[in-house]
Amino acid sequence: MANISLASNGLVISLLCALLGLVYAGWLIRWILAAPAGNERMHEIAGAVQQGAKAYLNRQIMSVGSIAVFIVALVWVGRGLESAVGFLVGAVCSMVAGYIGMFIAVRANVRTTQGATVSPSAALRVALNGGAVTGLLVVGLALLSVGLVYLGVSHFSTDANTTHAALDALVGTALGSSLISVFARLGGGIYTKAADVGADLVGKIESKLDEDDPRNPATIADNVGDNVGDCAGMAADVFETYAVSLIGAVLIGSLTAVGDAAQAALVYPFLLGGVSVIGTIIAIALANVTSFTPQKTLQVAVLTTTVLSAIAFWPLTHALFPQGVDIQGKGICSAANVFWASIIGLVMTYVVLLITNYYTSTRHYPVQAIARASETGHATNIISGLAIGLHATALPVAFIGIAIMLSYNFAGLYGIAIAVMAMLSMSGVVIALDAFGPITDNAGGIAVMAGLDKDVRRTTDDLDAIGNTMKAVTKGYAIASAGLAALVLFGSYVEELKNAYAELGRQFNLTFDLQDPYVIIGLFIGGGLPFIFSAFSLDAVGKAAGAVVKEVRRQISAKPGILEGNDKPDYGTCVDIVTKAALREMIVPAILPVVVVIAVAWLPFFGPKVLGGMLVGTIVTGLFIGIAMTSSGGAWDNAKKFIELGNFGGKGSPAHDASVTGDTVGDPYKDTAGPAINPMIKVVNIVAILIIPIFIKYWAGV
Repeated sequence: MANISLASNGLVISLLCALLGLVYAGWLIRWILAAPAGNERMHEIAGAVQQGAKAYLNRQIMSVGSIAVFIVALVWVGRGLESAVGFLVGAVCSMVAGYIGMFIAVRANVRTTQGATVSPSAALRVALNGGAVTGLLVVGLALLSVGLVYLGVSHFSTDANTTHAALDALVGTALGSSLISVFARLGGGIYTKAADVGADLVGKIESKLDEDDPRNPATIADNVGDNVGDCAGMAADVFETYAVSLIGAVLIGSLTAVGDAAQAALVYPFLLGGVSVIGTIIAIALANVTSFTPQKTLQVAVLTTTVLSAIAFWPLTHALFPQGVDIQGKGICSAANVFWASIIGLVMTYVVLLITNYYTSTRHYPVQAIARASETGHATNIISGLAIGLHATALPVAFIGIAIMLSYNFAGLYGIAIAVMAMLSMSGVVIALDAFGPITDNAGGIAVMAGLDKDVRRTTDDLDAIGNTMKAVTKGYAIASAGLAALVLFGSYVEELKNAYAELGRQFNLTFDLQDPYVIIGLFIGGGLPFIFSAFSLDAVGKAAGAVVKEVRRQISAKPGILEGNDKPDYGTCVDIVTKAALREMIVPAILPVVVVIAVAWLPFFGPKVLGGMLVGTIVTGLFIGIAMTSSGGAWDNAKKFIELGNFGGKGSPAHDASVTGDTVGDPYKDTAGPAINPMIKVVNIVAILIIPIFIKYWAGV
């Protein structure tokens, strides 16, 4: 027997934990806004960044909102009101998480700069707390939205099977969050990297200007891009990953757990998330009072959350499953087995962070190897960076395979779902580290443009180098968790198919056999999708960056006094160019996965078998491409920073020029195409689950 009281009240308990996380985020917002914000020049620069970020996100919301209204109508017609309501909740919460995260980041940046005039620890606290706001918003809103949708539909639905109606609503929630995440990731990524690449190509290489030099007409657009891409985009991305993983675990629990512990199996993923929110709050509070180095402080924050969560999972699991849980195809799984499945997820978080840190940190061989290769030219820098990205796929994928094997042996498909949810329960502290990066990057830009002392820029550069590594490791974390989450969603697809056939009175006899040519066709289609998706994403950055380059060249040619400091650049034109380009270019790649899934489902002779093969193909190639791109991009970026520290000739050397080229190539890799593959994988899987009731009669020949 399960613990009836905890099973029946667990969802409410998790929602209270989510609310506590949001309350703590609110307190951090007040603390940040109360911090000193520097002089008038710093206010002016920060205000320009704030205005640009707000204008872009407002226009993105209008553009995406019009598409979302159309999709809501389709979901309502195809899957019912519950799914449509779920879609709206997921979409709105995803937008809100990104918007508020960006709102705070563009205010924490100038306060971090001011903190750097006092001490490195003061700057660290502001940047970390600014990032923590985004992290807590992501996990708090994700837990709250999924839990409230489930409770609300269960309570108000007129469907005879309220659990089924609630699960339908959750699938809609997953699609809403995923689709918004793709748009946010792509739009923000195109914006930030078009501005960054354009600023670097003309500013650094042609005009020999330093990073964030106020004479560069694209420098404000570059700083705006850091926020709309790495704050708003990442927040929407991980909100989606968290929500989808939670929903996937709930679906698997409801479809595979039987007997007295079935309700407990459904509630358990919510409680894992709630416990980790408390662990994150404690970790952030401790990080504010420690006196470690910045790198050590951030690492200790992750370790604290991990250890506290692991300690809490043990009594929670045994209280919820005193007699174990009966899993279809696996039998009775003890509470200890379920607990160890959750520990695998926590360990995977740390493993992925360590591996990605090795491949992207200036302290380790891979980044230094790229820097060394820069001495012999641009081509060898590019070759070395590509090779590092490919090398970086082996260890994460190997550990993902080990995690799948162990968690499946502990508790079947439900064990894998629990490992994924435990891994994503760490999102609060991980996203805090990610958002730390663009805040410190902007802080450095403000220091340069405001003409502050070089020691201030040195402090922000030190924090930015750490933040750059943190951004890289969180991208590795996001794509690795996406691979595991997508496997759970594929399992949900198969289970939903079984149920749909049973409801029609038909026997489910589909097998996804690798000797079946239809499955192989699906694998080919799915395997190619991440490549085509990435091609559209990279094309978009190239086109937009080209427009920025032309505009910067035009301004410098028309006003030679810009480089001498006698004329002021027109920052607004570059901001407008990348805003329009990002909104225009994100549409096709964002819609592509939805169109392909529906086409495969509809085409004669394809159907559920080809679609299933396609899902697996997308997961496998998407995982490898995502890891390779984010790792190469992060390593190229830090190789440039390593040279700028004085190694291999330092700034202005031929090696530095080559490293800038590598960094510009790596920018769309690590901040546009690579991260956007994460939500794309899950959009494919969720749409496949969503359309089963729509196409089932067509597939079954009824």
